[in-house]
Order: sequence, then C-alpha cells, then structure tokens
Amino acid sequence: MTVVDLLGSLTTNPYFGAGFGLVGVGTGMAALRKLSQYGLILLRRNYLISLEVPSSDKSYRWLLHWISNRAYKRTQHLSVHTKYHQSDTGRVFTYFDFVPSPGDHFFRHKGNWFKVERNREKTMGDITTGVPFETVSLTAVGQNKQLFIDILDEARAIALKEQEGRTVMYTPMGAEWRQLGYPKRKRPLHSVILDHGISEGIFKDINEFISSVKWYTDRGIPYRRGYLLHGPPGCGKSSYIVALAGELDYHICVMNLSERSLTDDRVSHLLTTAPEQSIILLEDIDAAFVSRDLSVENPAAYQGFGRLTLSGLLNALDGVASAEGRIVFMTTNYLNRLDSALIRPGRVDIKEKIDFASKHQIKTMFLRFYPEELESMAEQFADQLLAESQEISAAQLQGYFLMYKSDSKSALDNVQQLPKF
Repeated sequence: MTVVDLLGSLTTNPYFGAGFGLVGVGTGMAALRKLSQYGLILLRRNYLISLEVPSSDKSYRWLLHWISNRAYKRTQHLSVHTKYHQSDTGRVFTYFDFVPSPGDHFFRHKGNWFKVERNREKTMGDITTGVPFETVSLTAVGQNKQLFIDILDEARAIALKEQEGRTVMYTPMGAEWRQLGYPKRKRPLHSVILDHGISEGIFKDINEFISSVKWYTDRGIPYRRGYLLHGPPGCGKSSYIVALAGELDYHICVMNLSERSLTDDRVSHLLTTAPEQSIILLEDIDAAFVSRDLSVENPAAYQGFGRLTLSGLLNALDGVASAEGRIVFMTTNYLNRLDSALIRPGRVDIKEKIDFASKHQIKTMFLRFYPEELESMAEQFADQLLAESQEISAAQLQGYFLMYKSDSKSALDNVQQLPKF
C-alpha cells in the first residue's frame, strides 16, 4: 500500500476524523484562552489604573472609613468596626462603621466606577497584635492617578476632621507607633496651673521653635528641641504636656524607656518615625538609667530590665541619624538620678522644676473651683494651708476640691485635712 493510499484510508476513517476534530477544538480553545489572558493583561496595563494600600499604612484606616460611606449600601457582604464617642457631657456613645468585607465590591464616585478588592492574609499576621495582614486595592478605568490622590485627600480630611478638638496618643507597638485608645478631648492650657511664668515661658519657647525652621536651616543647626520637667510626683508635669499638645494641635507619642523589649536600634527607629506634629514624651526617665556620678548601694535597681543602653539613647536623641523637627519632653521625679550627658544642652534645651503648689497656685486653683468667691477667701485658704504644710501637690489640691465641689466654706473650714490626701 502506498503512502497516498494510507492517508486516504485515514481520512475516510470516522474515528480518526473525530479524534482529529477534538484535538483541533482543544487547540483552538487553548489558543483563545491564551489570547484572552494576553488581552486582559494588555487592558490592565493600558486602560486600567490600580492602587494597593496595605494595612500597615496610615491611610489604610482612612480609606476603609471613606469607602464605608460609599460602598456599603451597594454590597450585602459587610464587616463592622465598633467605635465610641464621648460627648462634652462625658457620656460615651457607641456607633458602628460598616465596611466591605474581604472580597470584591464596586462603587461609583464622581462619575467613575471603582472596583474594591479587600484581601486578608490567612497565614501571615502582625506578631504584636495577632491581626492578619490586609490590603485594599482600588481599580478604575483610565490612566489618571489624580482619581486616587483626590480620594486619599478626601479620606484624610474626613479622618482629621473627626479628630478636631482632640489629642491622639500613640504608643510603640513593635517597630511602629500605634494609636493608644481613642482620641482624647483637648485640655485647655490654662486649666493646668503652674507657678508664675513657667507655662508662659515654655509655650513661648516652643512656638518660637515651631516657626523657626528657616532660621535653623540657614545656620546649619539641627532642628530639634528638648525639654525636661522635674519635680515631685503629682505636681502637673504630665498634665501640662498633655494640655500643651492640645494647645499646639499636636499629638503625643508616649515611650516607656524601662520597657524590656526596647533596644538601641528600636528606640532610634521610633524617634525617627514618630508621627508628624507630635510631641515625644519620655516619662519617668530616671527609671531607665542611673547617673554614672551617683553612688548607690544597688545601681541595678534603677537600670530597668530593658536592653536599651544610655549611649544608644544619647545617639538616638542627637546622633548623626537622629530626626529633624522633633520635640522631646522628658519627665522625672528625681533630677539627681539622671546622667549629666543625658540632660546637657543640645539634648535638653529647657529645664523647669514643677514643684509643690505655691501660694499663687493654691489661690488660683481655689478661685477656679469657686469662681463666685472673693479673692480674700482664696488668700485665707492659701495662708492656712501653707501653715499646715509646704509640700502640697496639685493632685492633692484637686482631689480635695472635688470633695467640696460646691461648698467653698467647708473646703476652708476643713483645710487642715488636706495634707493627709
């Protein structure tokens, strides 16, 4: 049989024809599928624009909250964020933010359709909180990046508006700063009563610093400022810093240097990456280090249990890699326990002692609680109290006045009890 006869017999064979047809259809389908994949890739590259925001980014919460006001009405698959709000009367209200659950969602904004993809990692999470990592991706038609810039600007403006009149507290969590609790109502600066000139002096100095960026730059001086408030406990050091931050419209980053997990590298990183417009507060700094010039029976009692070293902190405060534009407040109850290198000029520019209440402070606090009374009654109260004790803290005074909120006469008559608070 010749080759021609063999081919002829195969083409007339119905089984061979069916098999060849199936192969042809399969090949065609595979080619079509490959072509459609290339087409989708080409479409995404040239006609679609996308933005991915990881949960570790600050704008993640802003964006999710913004989307919750746009997309949740169009989807039946939701997640909930429970929030609390404290009114001026002190009452706390609970409300719920409904946001799209993990998956795909769609919404329309200013004439443009957007696809939202919320993805949650199943195997990876934050080691400090155990919360799974997430990303939110936005996809839109076109090549105009301004669409995403406008959305992020709007989301940021909404988030900042919700924080108006409030101070946000941050605390270290791993290698980053995390918001501590909910924003607190700003405390008026005048509500923290210090001795003559102290509050005014610090406020004037810090305002001059904030407005002097160009002055520092022109002279090649590192743009940072350090303050040390020292004195007995309960006299208003921390309260003043919180009120000052509110007056400046700044937030507060609180760092406990005696925390065991702190290392030199981590402190340096945290000081460099603190949120903008924030005051870094190092409270009770004497609990972390003891002065090298101080002779004590058990120096280890003051060393804390962390791996942070004094030299590491000094380098973080004003070393080559230290951050610019930073405002640091340190507080201590025991000035003599601090190493002189820690509080030298350049690291600490202003030192102020916040001492026991003076006559001026006692009188002012009395009139603040009892504004209807005459100054002579406040004078009498201050004289009698100072005759009992010269070591009365602002916290003691406040606690005493709270016992007699609307009874100034009883407050005066029982003044001898106050030193026992």
